Amino acid sequence: MQVIENLINGTNNLLWSYVLIILLIGAGVYFTVRTKFVQFRMIGEMFRLLGEGAMADKKGVSSFQAFCISTASRVGTGNLAGVAIAITTGGPGAVFWMWLIALIGSASAFIESTLAQIYKVKDGDTYRGGPAYYMERALNARWMGVTFAVIISLTFGLAFNSVQANTITSALNGSFGINKVLIAIVLSIITAVIIFGGLKRVATVSEFMVPIMAGAYILMALYIVIVNITEIPSVFVLIFQSAFGLNEVAGGALGAAMMNGIKRGLFSNEAGMGSAPNAAATADVSHPVKQGLIQALGVFVDTLLICSSTAFIILLSGLYTSNESDGILLTQNALETAMGSWAGILLAVIVFLFCFSSVVGNYYYGETNIEFINTNKLWLNVYRVAVVAMVAFGSLASLSFVWSLADLLMGIMAIINLIAIVLLGKIAIAALNDYMKQKASGKNPVFHVSNIKGLKNVEAWGSTAQQDKGRTK
Repeated sequence: MQVIENLINGTNNLLWSYVLIILLIGAGVYFTVRTKFVQFRMIGEMFRLLGEGAMADKKGVSSFQAFCISTASRVGTGNLAGVAIAITTGGPGAVFWMWLIALIGSASAFIESTLAQIYKVKDGDTYRGGPAYYMERALNARWMGVTFAVIISLTFGLAFNSVQANTITSALNGSFGINKVLIAIVLSIITAVIIFGGLKRVATVSEFMVPIMAGAYILMALYIVIVNITEIPSVFVLIFQSAFGLNEVAGGALGAAMMNGIKRGLFSNEAGMGSAPNAAATADVSHPVKQGLIQALGVFVDTLLICSSTAFIILLSGLYTSNESDGILLTQNALETAMGSWAGILLAVIVFLFCFSSVVGNYYYGETNIEFINTNKLWLNVYRVAVVAMVAFGSLASLSFVWSLADLLMGIMAIINLIAIVLLGKIAIAALNDYMKQKASGKNPVFHVSNIKGLKNVEAWGSTAQQDKGRTK
């Protein structure tokens, strides 16, 4: 096992330190230029669409609910612990590179989520889709889609959910002394009730939890920033100086700052990795670009708001120079320094919300890909049982090996998706041009398969009924 673990760790180091950074940054820059900086010039439209989606009254999944499902999966302990580790190993400058990768990567998020919308399929009152679907329908490569579907189901549905459950158990046991077995039982029951309830229940739970957990954490960070407002300019100076090696503190040399900031940003917001498109495809919108823009906004929410909240809490505390290697403990200590000992208990509650929302979001990524491989409900129910079992297992086990294996599978998954979206990016760009053309003529954009010349194997956008339905929204 030690030999296998060393092999996996070595491969992870190669993938995450070199291959994926080059591919993800390269794709992000390419799509930023090709879309004429869509993530910046259409930021106002993103917020408008988010409000439109939140107010929608639909039988299916609204664009706001789809946004919440993807955000639920994106936002986890990585936003609390991962950022802390990036700062302690790469210095304050890691925060700058984390911001930069979010600004670039949001263009890739737009492309993959728009593609997922174009090639989504009908599933009762809702839709499903994602990279596996556009690999099969647009590239005529079912083998590629099946490979992706298997990897993402294992990575998110099983391995990552074990890790999230383990973090919940540790936080509740450490802060409240609750027995781990009891936590495992309760957590498993709650998970089962939600996931056996289907997509609508997953969407409803995500829609409820995401604004609460993200809002509470951001408000807490905002309070700390306001109380320490006179120190903010010096914090920004520290971040920028460290980012370029001008002030090498806490190991924050240029290389270390870049590597840790970029890795943290990529790992946190998942832009280009092929996970969020699975949630984006569920939204019932009149034009694919609408959900592409909302998912691009999701990258900003994850990194520029939530990860930055953790960064400011830690940097303002001054504890980033400590030798604390446990990220979640460092964040907890920084909170207690700023707000008192009660903040540790509050953080345990926040960790529960962050992690459990990730369990729900991660589960759905597996569900939609299990249905891609085989629509027999027996397989879906077997998968659901496996998810509950892994939540119980993760609550009690030591998961360093599972975590490393999940990192490896996630890296492979990202490479497969990046190849697909680079090959198919022109379709998403054509959809963006169609959207802009309709907006310029004063219309609420509505998509039809005929809007893009030569578009094939599209199921959800081909009927006159779909077009008429869109005009009423």
